[in-house]
Amino acid sequence: MNDNYKILAVFEYSTEAHITKSKLDSEGFKTLLMDEKTIDTDPLVSNAIGGVKLLVHKDDFEKAATIYNEIRIYQKDENGNDLFCPNCNATQILIAPLTRRNIFYMLFPFFEKTRRICNNCKTVF
Repeated sequence: MNDNYKILAVFEYSTEAHITKSKLDSEGFKTLLMDEKTIDTDPLVSNAIGGVKLLVHKDDFEKAATIYNEIRIYQKDENGNDLFCPNCNATQILIAPLTRRNIFYMLFPFFEKTRRICNNCKTVF
């Protein structure tokens, strides 16, 4: 990876990455996609190699992160209403990464309960 770029976001598929990349490019940011062609060739390897990485030039990283956080899709409840962080009451809620606490959850990750994380204060609930 080029030392002048930092990973802003990781996507499961390149189409998702291209949407965000297009927005950032239109705002004048220097962006790159990493592992895009590999995943386009075989989408089943996305989890194995860590997804498509959207890289932004390190000088523009903070500004690009601000724009990305404004346009990204946050979690809603089953009725389409905003979810609120129990700590800071923010509505910028994402799905938290799996913890894989033991061998059972490593072998059967679909049994692990979905947890959420606040993008504002990083509280996991």
